[in-house]
Amino acid sequence: MQKLTEIRGRVRTGGHAQRKTALALAAFMLASSGAVRAQTAAAPAAASGAAATKQQSTFAGTVQDVVVSTGTRETDKKAAQSLSPVDVISGKALQATGQTNLRDALVQLSPAIARQQYAGDAALLTDALTLHGLSPDHVLVLVNGKRRHSTANISLDPGPQQGSTGVDIDMIPVGLIDHIEILRDGASAQYGSDAIAGVINIILKSNTHGGSIDNTTGQTYKGDGLKQSNSASTGIALGENGFVDLSAEYDRQNHTVRTGFDNDFGTVPNGLPNPIEGDPSNTREVVGFNAGYFVSDNVELYGFGTYAHRNAAAYQNIRSPSLLPAVYPNGFTPQETINENDYSVTAGAKGEHLFGWSWDLSTTYGGDYIGLGMVDSANTGLFTATGSTPTSFRLGSLQNTQWTNNLDLSRPFHFALLPAPLNVSVGVEHRHETYAVGAGEPASYLDGGAQALPGFAPVSASNNSRDVLGTYIDLSTRITPKWQIELAGRYEHYSEVGDTTNGKISTRYDFTPQIALRGSISTGFRAPSLAEEYFTNLNVSPQSAQGLLAANSAAARLIGATPLKPEESTNYNLGLVLNPVQGLNVTIDAYQINIRNRIVAGGTASGAAAIAAMQAAGIAIPSTVPASAVSASYFTNGASTRTTGLDLTSTYHSSFGPWGQVDWDLGVNVNNTSVTKVATGVNGQSTLNAQQIAWLSTATPKNKIIVGGTWRLDKWAVSLHETRYGPTTTQATYFSGPNAFSTTNFLEFHNSAKYITDLEVRYDITHHFQIAVGANNLFDAYPNKLPVIAQLEGLQYDGTGSQISPNGGFYYLRARYQF
Repeated sequence: MQKLTEIRGRVRTGGHAQRKTALALAAFMLASSGAVRAQTAAAPAAASGAAATKQQSTFAGTVQDVVVSTGTRETDKKAAQSLSPVDVISGKALQATGQTNLRDALVQLSPAIARQQYAGDAALLTDALTLHGLSPDHVLVLVNGKRRHSTANISLDPGPQQGSTGVDIDMIPVGLIDHIEILRDGASAQYGSDAIAGVINIILKSNTHGGSIDNTTGQTYKGDGLKQSNSASTGIALGENGFVDLSAEYDRQNHTVRTGFDNDFGTVPNGLPNPIEGDPSNTREVVGFNAGYFVSDNVELYGFGTYAHRNAAAYQNIRSPSLLPAVYPNGFTPQETINENDYSVTAGAKGEHLFGWSWDLSTTYGGDYIGLGMVDSANTGLFTATGSTPTSFRLGSLQNTQWTNNLDLSRPFHFALLPAPLNVSVGVEHRHETYAVGAGEPASYLDGGAQALPGFAPVSASNNSRDVLGTYIDLSTRITPKWQIELAGRYEHYSEVGDTTNGKISTRYDFTPQIALRGSISTGFRAPSLAEEYFTNLNVSPQSAQGLLAANSAAARLIGATPLKPEESTNYNLGLVLNPVQGLNVTIDAYQINIRNRIVAGGTASGAAAIAAMQAAGIAIPSTVPASAVSASYFTNGASTRTTGLDLTSTYHSSFGPWGQVDWDLGVNVNNTSVTKVATGVNGQSTLNAQQIAWLSTATPKNKIIVGGTWRLDKWAVSLHETRYGPTTTQATYFSGPNAFSTTNFLEFHNSAKYITDLEVRYDITHHFQIAVGANNLFDAYPNKLPVIAQLEGLQYDGTGSQISPNGGFYYLRARYQF
């Protein structure tokens, strides 16, 4: 048995710990305070736990000796030997951004990651992100190499994320995170569904001692949106052979309001504009743990889990005083609310020397439960019929669960003809998924329903499930001392959409220790989510109504729907790795992602056809909404797209002697998506209009550049980064004039390139206590404003295409005590 002092600092996050590197890892964690962007072979077994992560460094930013767990089943693959691009971002780098949630910290650190700045309505209440400009559903999220469940909250509002149910990574405490590995390459052949754009693998801490207490407090330059984040984490030894790390967070964020003047209602009585545009209020409590214990030299028991609770409220459009003067003589502003519980727990055992094989057996159960509500609202139809109405409503519930069981085996085989062992990995995975929609209280949906968002009628309620069985094989070796190769294949069976088989080949050739060429070709897939198959709902504003019909329903078939098929993809990646001088690391990776049968909200019908389809689904349209402003759509395999781009990353360490040292970094993403095919419905009409095509192709930045560095001298450190977001173009809806609410004629709107400056100054008051002050968006940049003719109820920014937040500058103070 190893003594406690010998296992401190080891990362046991899936895979088998390489014990001889424990002290080097500890040294790295003390020395590093910035993002370590490493390009490495990517991804543990689809079912497999992450390989041990070893990091050796003499200064922050070194990547040569980083060993990652994402994308390879070899437990000693270093960044200098990588076959596919992976960025490695440390937990300290995440905290140093000043962001109070994990999603926005990653957006600030990675040029390949983005978010929709204003997703609208319920989507505002979930923190989803994108990779390479694709959907949140195209990013697979792992924790310690194990598949993470997605949110139950489906994005309803029109835009690039419509229909997505990506993983809400803000339900994981940042204080528990050791580092994050971002694979920028397709990996469905290794992981299964959802890994079309890449993989984000969150590696948790495995310390046996120490910890920290952190507080970050800040607000916008305009004085609203006060945020406060409090966290505590600690590592504890379990006897001489184990560890448990614990973390807890409490986060609070107030509303921001960025809506312009409303031509219909002007301002609310207190003088503020219609407050719909801006961030919701949000209160989040999160706890988590990561534990491991060696019961023998060759067998380790492990477990980790998280639990999060969130209450949030998003302003809806103001209602006129004339709408219901008996209840709200001054008008009213409804707020959509969620009461959310998110949880995940993993238990497993892994070991070595089982007839020569390393093994990992685990089970993971996770889920998300959301109770939707509406406050400060009314049911005007019910008031007309009965003379009374509630002012708060229970709109219904959304719930999903995911139970995943994995068995992974691996071992090296030695052949005389090969200069290195042939590493063989095989495994099986079983996954049971459920998705349920619960009806709201009758007052929330009868007689037109609650203002802003009617509740789920019984016709929308459903309880659905499916089973997924997958198996894989992975082979990796060296053909020559300079030539590496890896082959992966995976078969999966879905109980409702059938079978899929995918493969991947990756290779790398090292011409010299300073120059290497790498590449990969793979096929991938994404199965339709249960929400895309079965969700039905209506979204109502004072002047319009949009219905979303279940793709497999008779109502949707009235406007052209057909059953959903899985998306299929082909990924190409070609990269160059350069280490021309000591301390300088450069990678350049070109990629192409072809997606067929892409699932999008399409087949939009308006007017009488839309009303008839929604009536067939049992949905009533409020009489206050004109027929011309009513539309209905469904999810369909509506398009094929091609995404091409280039990623460039570079880090460099320079020393200025008595004037300190600087770790420079540069990240560039160039990205372009084109729609190569648009499907037609059974009625012969195109499933996508020009606006929906723009959401897929031009609503995300054409490029994103992050450049800057961190200067350190004694107790001082200063981080300065500049981010440039390239232009976007959308097809905006007319809300006045002859084309008002048209679903065929749109206003082309261009969002010009935007620049954001982030600055933080840190000072170590003592060895244990640090303070920092900083600003995100230092110079208070804002998105472009829409023309008045395309502004609805005061929404002045392009929610689908704005590259940056409408909140403007944000300043903060951070304090940290380490023990």
